[in-house]
Amino acid sequence: MRRRLPFLNQPPPASPLFRMLELTGRHLALGLGLVALLMCGLPAAAAEPAPDWVEPMKQVHARFTGTRGTLALFGDSITVSLAFWAPFQWECKGLDPAGTRAWQTVRSYVRPECWQQWRGPAYGNQSGMTVRWAYANLDGWLEKLNPEAAVILFGSNDVGQLEAPEYEDKLRTVVRRCLTNGTVVLLTTMPPRSGRLEKSRQFAEIARKLAREERLPLVDYFTAILERRRTDWDGSLPQFKDTPGDEYQVPTLIARDGVHPSNPRQFADFSESSLCHNGYALRNYLTLTAYAAVIERVFQAAR
Repeated sequence: MRRRLPFLNQPPPASPLFRMLELTGRHLALGLGLVALLMCGLPAAAAEPAPDWVEPMKQVHARFTGTRGTLALFGDSITVSLAFWAPFQWECKGLDPAGTRAWQTVRSYVRPECWQQWRGPAYGNQSGMTVRWAYANLDGWLEKLNPEAAVILFGSNDVGQLEAPEYEDKLRTVVRRCLTNGTVVLLTTMPPRSGRLEKSRQFAEIARKLAREERLPLVDYFTAILERRRTDWDGSLPQFKDTPGDEYQVPTLIARDGVHPSNPRQFADFSESSLCHNGYALRNYLTLTAYAAVIERVFQAAR
């Protein structure tokens, strides 16, 4: 019987090339580990800069003396309608992640009366009104509610009754009186109006200009509508004439009357499809996300 030689049970000696590769791999692993450790100590990427309205609105809010979560809605029929804002008091389907987070922020902060109880002329919203009405009655609304924030939208009636200089002057006065009261303003551009698109555009630009000058959070409803339905936003167009149902049932963003937002039943959630077919859903979404940003960046930051 042959005797097994001891070296036959041992691995063969590594070649010089193999040893070089082995050492290189170890050094590479050590290097990668060192890089990972160093990166763990690095600061996170710089956060997105705050909007330019944050610090000015913090200064406005420093003057606030009322109850937190008090939200006023100042406007005309587009605001007094319970199709605006009230749906958010219930769980809302179809919201994207940003909308869901905004909804949770607002629901946990806003006073429950704001959803639908504070409607009518005593609270600053009524059909057929213009900014002249707000100019004449604002002091009473501020005294009644002393709101922490106010959503302001006038224009759909104004384009038929006022010229641009008066609209700008009175809207600026209304905004500044709110700010002096300690009320943060969420200024909203009017929606496009059938037959008066260019004047609607002019009035929307006035609201944008005021938001820039006064450094306000802006809800640019006009732009959002035209971005989604550039050529067929107007429910009074011939292609919507035979759509079944009342004037609000057209599958575009402005109702068949050419003035009010649409509100078709088949687009009743807050999915992206509904935001392209339901004018009230779009306004609700834009207002929700803007108000949530004010809560997070201004009101909660002040605590």
